[in-house]
Amino acid sequence: FLYLLRHGLPTEEEQYQAYRKIAEQMSPRQVIIRTLDLGTDKMPDRLSLKPEANPALGFRGIRLCLANPDIFKTQLRAILRASTVGNLSIMFPMISRVSEIRQAKEVLSEVRRDLTAEGTSFDESMQVGIMIEVPSAAITASNLALEADFFSIGTNDLIQYTLAVDRGNTEVASIYDAYDPAVLHLISQVVKAAHDHNIWVGVCGMMAGDPYTACLLLGLGLDELSMSPIDIPEVKRTIRSSCYSDLKEIADHVLSLPNSDEIHEYVKKRLGS
Repeated sequence: FLYLLRHGLPTEEEQYQAYRKIAEQMSPRQVIIRTLDLGTDKMPDRLSLKPEANPALGFRGIRLCLANPDIFKTQLRAILRASTVGNLSIMFPMISRVSEIRQAKEVLSEVRRDLTAEGTSFDESMQVGIMIEVPSAAITASNLALEADFFSIGTNDLIQYTLAVDRGNTEVASIYDAYDPAVLHLISQVVKAAHDHNIWVGVCGMMAGDPYTACLLLGLGLDELSMSPIDIPEVKRTIRSSCYSDLKEIADHVLSLPNSDEIHEYVKKRLGS
C-alpha cells in the first residue's frame, strides 16, 4: 500500500515509520514484511519501465527489485531499522531459482554493513524467507531451503503458473482449480523439503481462507495459514471440529486421486458437507 497509494515512491523514513508502527502494535507476534512485489503493470510511470505484453511472466517481484537496487535497498534499510522495536521478518517474493535468493541476500548483507558502519542498530537475527509461487521454486524447494529461514507458499500464483491459466481471463477461469492434483503434489513436495531442512512453511492465498482447502493444507503438513480476517471464524470452526490424524489421512488419500473433481468430492464428504 505504501507504493500503490501515491504518485511517487515512498522514502526510507516513510517506510520506516510505517513498519515501526506495525511492529510495535503487533509485538511480540511475528510480522513478515514482503519486499516490493509489483510488476510493470502497476509501476511503469514511477520506474520509467516499458509496458509488457504479459506482466505476470515478466519484470516483477524480486526481478524488479534486483534490477533497481536503490529502491530495493531503501526498503531493506527501513525494514532493518524497524526490526529493533518488534518481531520482524523479511520475505522475498517471486523467487524462481537459487541465484535470485542469493543475490537478494547479498544486497541485504550490503545494507546491514552500511547500517553497521553508520552506527544504526537492527535485529541481526531477523529471519529471511521466500515466497514459493512458481513451479520451478516448488520443484527445487530442497535447494532453496538451504538459503531460507522459512517458506510461504503463494497459492494464488502457484495455481496460475502451474496450470498456465490467467485468473482474470473468463475463457479459462474454470481451469483455475485449487484441487488440481498437480498443485497439491507441488505443495506436498514443498512441505517435505522445508521440514527435511528444519524450516517452517506457511501458506497465503485463497486456499488458506477456504475451510476445506485449509484443512487439506494442514493435512499436508503446513505449519501456518495466512488469510483475510473475514475468513478466520469459519476456517477456525472447521479446523477445531476436525482431528489432525483424520486430516492427514485425507491428504494422503487425496494425493493418490487422479483428478480435481474426485479430490473435491472426497474432501467434502470427509469433512461433512
